Amino acid sequence: MIVRRLGPVEYEPTWRAMQDFTAQRTQDTPDQIWLCQHPPVFTLGLAGKPEHLLRDIGIPVVKIDRGGQITYHGPGQLVAYLLLDLKRRGITIKGLVNRMEQALIDLLAEFGVSAARLTGAPGVYVDGAKIGALGLKVKNGCCYHGLALNVAMDLSPFAAINPCGYEGMAVTQLTELVPGITLEQASAALLSQLGRHL
Repeated sequence: MIVRRLGPVEYEPTWRAMQDFTAQRTQDTPDQIWLCQHPPVFTLGLAGKPEHLLRDIGIPVVKIDRGGQITYHGPGQLVAYLLLDLKRRGITIKGLVNRMEQALIDLLAEFGVSAARLTGAPGVYVDGAKIGALGLKVKNGCCYHGLALNVAMDLSPFAAINPCGYEGMAVTQLTELVPGITLEQASAALLSQLGRHL
């Protein structure tokens, strides 16, 4: 598994690079995890409905090819893109979603935060507030896109959408639960947990 720490990167070129990587990979291509942050952007998945963008606040909206609805990415949110050969690993899509959620739940437990899944709403929640989102695209048995963990960010843009299509869904972040935690600490813990669960 190759880990690439991209730092702050624009959303669209990163998405295109994931598509290109997946299209060009062979059965011998090593899997990769890309860690990054994005400037403010709303992404609208294949099931996304424009009405879930409640108002225009000047943040660009990008229609993309992952599953799911609308979400927000911004500085201070840790994004991990998983470029995996699921066929080679013998993992189903449902199995991968479960492993991703468990990695986030276990990461939060490391910092003393109790998190859980919510039936019918993929992601990870603390007291009903969403802290981790996920979405995937699978092509020829290989996946891309991944997960986003709210760490230390401005959460206000979430108020302009129905996060993942759920009206009035609360969102939270790690610094509200573990004051002083850094993106670097969260990043190291996430890589450790993904290594355990994948």
